[in-house]
Amino acid sequence: MRPKVTVIIPFYNCPYVEQAVNSALQQTYNPVEIIVVDDGSTCHTKRLAPYRPYIHYLGKANGGTASALNHGIRHASGEYIAWLSSDDLFYPEKISRQVSFMQQQSAAISHTNFHYIDGGGNVTQYNVAPANMLRSTTMFYRSFLNANPVNGCTVMMRRDLFSSVGLFDESLPYTHDLDFWYRVIQKGVHFPFLNESLTAYRWHDGMGTLQHREQIQQEYAFTQNRFRESMTQILSRMNI
Repeated sequence: MRPKVTVIIPFYNCPYVEQAVNSALQQTYNPVEIIVVDDGSTCHTKRLAPYRPYIHYLGKANGGTASALNHGIRHASGEYIAWLSSDDLFYPEKISRQVSFMQQQSAAISHTNFHYIDGGGNVTQYNVAPANMLRSTTMFYRSFLNANPVNGCTVMMRRDLFSSVGLFDESLPYTHDLDFWYRVIQKGVHFPFLNESLTAYRWHDGMGTLQHREQIQQEYAFTQNRFRESMTQILSRMNI
């Protein structure tokens, strides 16, 4: 039997949420469990009405993306966990291709390439991840000294990874993903890259990346500085 994959969709007042859910429902892979975590939304919840029979809908008080992800992880029954933001999309082969890749790699976590799309769902840039750099583990690690090279919605993880690495840090509203990647690397967990664009990352006027740019930059600097010494030591041991 193929392993079950749980797709967790954190949702907060997002007008694109039904598109995200539909993309999860259109996966060629089976079995898939879809958990939508409503993080205290005050609008757009009616968009999910047609999908309620096919998803697990969990409500909670507003606490941010990390808390919504953790809430979904605690309720997940899948062997693998995938994160999908409510304004992004999975392409139909996303789960099938990534599960197969992870099984071939004996990987507990992986990430993939992705496209940019606009508010209307049109692709504005193809294959955004710097694939040449990401083919090398050492260059991948080095890139963390200056950027976050991993798009969270391209990531798939085995659920048992959280028992060793921990859940997402709910005190970090914007860089909980970067913090988690650092902790994965510190644990020595293999983090392979699948150079296929299986996710569409949407740029639109209401996205948090644009709305909270200054706060994100401040928190990013804090998170990066917290792990800089340990990453430098890891790179030193790799003779970089």
